[in-house]
Amino acid sequence: MLFQSYAFLLFLPATFLLHWILRGRNWRNAVLLFASYFFYAWWDWRFLSLILISTAVDYFAGRNMQKAGKKNWLILSILVNLGILGFFKYSGFFLDSWYQLWNSLGLQMSKPLWNVVLPVGISFYTFQTLSYTIDCYYRRIEPVQNLLTFASFVSFFPQLVAGPIERASHLIPQIANERFLNFNNFRKGIRLMLIGFMKKVLIADTCAIWVDLIFGNSDQLTPPILLVGAILFSFQIYCDFSGYTDIARGTARLFSIDLSANFNRPYFARNIGEFWRRWHISLTTWFRDYVYIPLGGGYGSILRTLSNVIIVFLVSGLWHGANWTFLLWGVLHATLYIPTVLRRRLKEKNSRPKIEPVAYIPVRKLFQTLFTFGLVTLAWIPFRADNVAHAFQYFHRLFDTALWKQSSWSMFTSLATNDPKAVPLHFVFLMIFGLVIFEFISKKQNILRFWESKWAVPARWLVYGIIISQVWFRIGTPQGFIYFQF
Repeated sequence: MLFQSYAFLLFLPATFLLHWILRGRNWRNAVLLFASYFFYAWWDWRFLSLILISTAVDYFAGRNMQKAGKKNWLILSILVNLGILGFFKYSGFFLDSWYQLWNSLGLQMSKPLWNVVLPVGISFYTFQTLSYTIDCYYRRIEPVQNLLTFASFVSFFPQLVAGPIERASHLIPQIANERFLNFNNFRKGIRLMLIGFMKKVLIADTCAIWVDLIFGNSDQLTPPILLVGAILFSFQIYCDFSGYTDIARGTARLFSIDLSANFNRPYFARNIGEFWRRWHISLTTWFRDYVYIPLGGGYGSILRTLSNVIIVFLVSGLWHGANWTFLLWGVLHATLYIPTVLRRRLKEKNSRPKIEPVAYIPVRKLFQTLFTFGLVTLAWIPFRADNVAHAFQYFHRLFDTALWKQSSWSMFTSLATNDPKAVPLHFVFLMIFGLVIFEFISKKQNILRFWESKWAVPARWLVYGIIISQVWFRIGTPQGFIYFQF
């Protein structure tokens, strides 16, 4: 069920009313659990069985962690969860790669006939339940005794299919304890949802039309247009994913549940390390706590640290999808992240701070931000490409100096003219500019206080009206979220 659909417009108010009409924690959690299963079954009810298996295995694994043989329960949890994830997400990929390898060697091999369907959101809820059993094993949290509470934690519908990946220590206490209807939570929740819809409907879906045109015709277009396509995809994927997170967090607020922030203005980062502390925060911290640190983290030799970084980014790329393009994306980010590690080690040896004129600091920050955004934008190209060959073709044409002297704007504009959904490109960049300004001033408390004041009421409701009208206009043909495929 998509957030921007007629079905969700009926589903959410009904769930909200029933949740708050009933009294008692267990009744309200039962409503959330039933609503979550219904929400997920809207795509394919058969895959509910996978959520039920993960829930049952991890619930009993957690409860038995305090007994003898708790390591066996942890191994069972890991094998079941990663086994299900591996089969549904990667079996087709590895079988197809095996087939292509043998045929490239001149050995004829019949192609596998089965086609495994990827259950929506499987990577998210699998990592969420895994973190619970691992934390129980290391006694960071107490096992949940109430099955209803645990099942609600695993399947909480706002963040079920695209995160954020919640930790049990943060979400379970909110589900286990009594909740109360709070007008301030309701107001903040609606506002978060409107911001999310603005990002998704007004920016991400609008950028998607141009991105599809450019990437779909990249073999005919010249570097300036290819650069525009890469920039537009950077904002498409950010507004698409962070828009989902905002809607999910806003929806959860309606039930007096606070979900973790998953983004913190990532395109204002000044290096790749800072970018990853701001982008998909719940996944980044998951890999830090459950992969990077257990491997040794940043301690030990520099070679050990660099190998840990490479492993984490390769696993991160593989987590995003069963395609060599995602592994290439992971390799690129590992390569970009390594200088940050080396620079940190150098600072540890030379602790004396570097003195710099104050006047240079804003210029330096701006240059670092733009440079980091440029690197991230280039790294997004294989993420969006159809395959590795497409990604390399895109890079080749983008950096071909001879092509910079040519122009394909006339062909490009004719392609756009033939698409009735295409919004004028200058209007798209105007919306992106508005988003950048909005995020830039969002940390300024005086601006926020003004926005909350009575003087800003007309402007505030004008903005809300535009967002609501645009969402309503496009709700008949909703576009899926990019991260649903992961």
